Amino acid sequence: MAEHILFLTGHLARPRLEKILGESGELGFTWSVLDVGVKVAALMTERIISRRLPRPVAANKVMVPGRCRADLKNLTAEFGVEFIRGPDELKDLPSYFGRRARNADLSRHDMRIFAEIVDASTLTIDGIVERAASMRAAGADVIDLGCLPDTPFPHLEDSVRALRANNHAVSVDSADTEELRRGAKAGAQYLLSLTEETLPLAVETGTTPILIPAVHGELSSLLRAAEAAEKLGIRAILDPILDPIHFGFMNSLARYAELRRLLPAAEILMGTGNLTELTDADSDGVTAALLGICSELHIRNLLVVQVSPHTRRTIQEHDAARRIMFAARSDATIPKDYGSALISLHDRKPFPNTPAEIAELAAEVKDANFRIETSVDGIHVYNRDGHHLGQNAMSLFETLGVDNDGPHAFYLGTELMKAEIAWLLGKRYIQDEPLDWGCAADRPAEDLTRLAEAGHTLRLKR
Repeated sequence: MAEHILFLTGHLARPRLEKILGESGELGFTWSVLDVGVKVAALMTERIISRRLPRPVAANKVMVPGRCRADLKNLTAEFGVEFIRGPDELKDLPSYFGRRARNADLSRHDMRIFAEIVDASTLTIDGIVERAASMRAAGADVIDLGCLPDTPFPHLEDSVRALRANNHAVSVDSADTEELRRGAKAGAQYLLSLTEETLPLAVETGTTPILIPAVHGELSSLLRAAEAAEKLGIRAILDPILDPIHFGFMNSLARYAELRRLLPAAEILMGTGNLTELTDADSDGVTAALLGICSELHIRNLLVVQVSPHTRRTIQEHDAARRIMFAARSDATIPKDYGSALISLHDRKPFPNTPAEIAELAAEVKDANFRIETSVDGIHVYNRDGHHLGQNAMSLFETLGVDNDGPHAFYLGTELMKAEIAWLLGKRYIQDEPLDWGCAADRPAEDLTRLAEAGHTLRLKR
């Protein structure tokens, strides 16, 4: 017997909800819609649902709107039927159910992130520990201490010990063999970067070496180093080294593919900084492409650096990309419809409603509260007194009649400017919600069990 889902909604949204569900084709379940007696579906609360939803519930599941603030666990326990939260926008329902059908799980990944503190020797021990904590929070698995040429690092050992005391896995990255030895003896578990000539250091210290070619671009020496490590019983990680664009980029990609072909079981590392740092492009897209390559080649170790300000969120981007690629590979599909973490500037579906649909909704509004939406033709602002359209925030001000209402004017100004930015970029705009920048910016924590408090301007007005 097909699953039956009951959709809870309000007066204004009910016709659109029924139309969307009716036009969605085969969804894999039957459905019905209940208007719980509120004008705006987002204002539905747990108490309202508890009072107005008839018992027993004639459904297998009950779906509430995405912006409904209620404790769904409480409602599930109260009614004996599972309550689920739908998408924020009605137009997203068909894709929402399609995505859920794949049962995407972004909690899993199989790539280890080495996050390098490139200027570790210039920082204090406390500064290193503080930086490491923020890196781990962003997704780093190993803290890599970068040693600078001709720059003393007298507190290297104490830095390693402090990181280990804070439960960090640690690697040391240096061209100086003695610095590597010092770091290993202090407790570092990984050494970057050894060659076939310096491999004995890993035997001496019991560390895991990241091996590179003795001569840049020469795969044969890396293969010899890998063979020597295997004979010594050392589980090495191999890095053919990724080169920047126009300086051997394609040849370096070919080396990674050839290394995987020759050594199917090898642990391989890719340092992505030569592309993310040295290309003036938003790094989330660059990272997504590189980690797609890593996913195909089963490269499970990533060395991530952040020097340029434009890559300030690179660890978060690598963390999101490794989860998306793992999920897509597990599902044997393309990395699409696994969330918007790597879509920062342009949303795939920026305008949920057409101008005609917004006009239809605006005609039904009977109160003075302003609603703001964006569509392909610009920014729509409407209430019972009128429906206005513009393509920049300032052009709308004189039409809204808030000249003598400072708090309201301030609120509308901030919302309209946000709407203008979203419209220009092709991003999804939701009134009273921050724009979603993916993993390019932290999103404020949100309590989905209760409505937000009144904003600053409304409190001031009161």
